[in-house]
Order: sequence, then structure tokens, then C-alpha cells
Amino acid sequence: MRNAIEIKELTKRYGKLVALDHVSLSVSEGSMFGLIGPDGAGKTTLYQILTTLLSPDEGSATVSGLDVMKDYRRLRTEIGYMPEKFSLYPDLTVSENLHFFASLFGVDVKDNFDLIAPVFDQLKKFPNRMAGALSGGMKQKLALSCALIHRPRVLLLDEPTTGVDAVSRSEFWDMLATLKEKGITILVSTSYMDEAERCERIALINKGRILDVNVPDRLVEGMDKNLYNASAKEMYPLLEALRTLPDVKDCYTFGATLHIVTSECFNSDDAVGRLRRKGLEDVRIWPAKGNIEDLFIKLAKDDG
Repeated sequence: MRNAIEIKELTKRYGKLVALDHVSLSVSEGSMFGLIGPDGAGKTTLYQILTTLLSPDEGSATVSGLDVMKDYRRLRTEIGYMPEKFSLYPDLTVSENLHFFASLFGVDVKDNFDLIAPVFDQLKKFPNRMAGALSGGMKQKLALSCALIHRPRVLLLDEPTTGVDAVSRSEFWDMLATLKEKGITILVSTSYMDEAERCERIALINKGRILDVNVPDRLVEGMDKNLYNASAKEMYPLLEALRTLPDVKDCYTFGATLHIVTSECFNSDDAVGRLRRKGLEDVRIWPAKGNIEDLFIKLAKDDG
């Protein structure tokens, strides 16, 4: 299978700050690839290079076989880009925004409406509403429709679900799955670790460096080993107490519980007894199922 995106040793600096540090990645044609990392990891800088908005200091990148430096004019017609912040015109209506972006690429909205129909379905009820007056989820759908109106081969989405409610987030990912079935290659970045499992392959990025790349299941293989949940009424005292116990390597907040990373010698019954003697009488410890967030925390700490 051919690669739709090929990145080799890509580096970008802003003075002394290294935003991207020799990043290498490949994304197969027709796949959905996730770029996972926290704010400041370098995701947006990478997107700006792939969309020809920035020039790299070192390395190379191609999208659909086109070089981001040499072929930037042709490349812009091959990609659809949805930046993190809503970038459409708030004082234009839904319909006006869509027709404006279609005109930029020299296409008619009707020509490609079959592609955006599943996305645009909820927007068609109010074509004359100003884009700035839309809800977060509706803005997201309009931005995606405009990014798709010229039928790009590659769709680049930079944290598209940030600040969107859980229902709209789920709907959005269902839409991406439909677009992938139509043969569009999707590179999507997110800081939501639970969204990563919707991708076929994932790259974990931190401080401008790629920590690991693999399919979701392979990434978390072995993460269940020596990993436990812990809870009590007083969570912060529990966190502090757990960090003082023998055989506890790490402890951090994970949703409504704590996750404990332990050595092979850790005994949960013994740990519960110690904690209860410290006054945490309602403490519970039980085996946890590791996921990508656990892996990212581990890799980021190992990375220094």
C-alpha cells in the first residue's frame, strides 16, 4: 500500500525552542492515523508544515506524492485542512461560507455535495444562520464541510473536537469513519486519549519528538501488568500516601480513580493494610486495564 503522507527527519525551531525534533512518520493511503499528544507537543507546527503554511528547517515531507516545499501550489488542491480554532467567516451565513470555499477551489457545491451530505445534514436546516451564531458542534460540522468541498485526497484535522460536547465528539468521529470508507486519507490530532482507539495507527508525540508508533492494541500490550486502580473518599491524601509505599513506582490521577504503577513485588492486600493504618479506612485497590493514556504518561516520563 502506498503512503499518502511521508515525513522524514522533519525539524522546526523557533529560536532556542525546538518545536519538531527530527520527526519521521508515514501514513498509508486511505487510512485514519492519529497524532496524540498534549498541548505544546508540536502537533500544530507539524500541520502547518504539511499544509505549506510553514517551512521546515530540516528534513522533508510529501503529501499525495507532492513535496511541501517544491509543489506547494498543487498540494493545496489535494488537501483539506481544518485548524484547531474555528477559522471560517463568522459574519457570513452557513451557505455563504460553503459557497465561498467552493469558489476558492473553482468547484460547484453541487458537484461534491454527495461527499459532504452526511456532515452537512444537520446544517441544512438553517442555511441563512451566521456562522458565528452556531453552536460548537455545528461550527465543527461547517468547518469540516468547507474542508471537504473540493474533494481532497488527504484530510488534515488539528484537534477538531477541542471544546466540543461528548455527543458531538462521537458524531464527528462517526463522520470521519464514513469519509475513510470513501477513500480519503485522514490525519487527525487530538489531546483526548480515548479518541485514539478510533484510529488504525497512532503516533504519540511529546516535546516535538515521536515517542512510539503502532496500532492501538499493540501500543498498550503489557500495560495491564503491575497496574492498579485505587480509590478512597479522600483522594489527595491517598495519592500522597501511595507515593510513600514500597514497590509503588508511580501514582497519578486517572478519571475518578488513581492509577498505581508498581514493581513485581507489590502486594495489594499489604498496601491496603498500610494505608488503613494511616487513617484511609475506606481505601480500595484493584487491578486496572491499561490504555493509551497510561502508556503516554509512562513514555513521557521516560523521555524526561
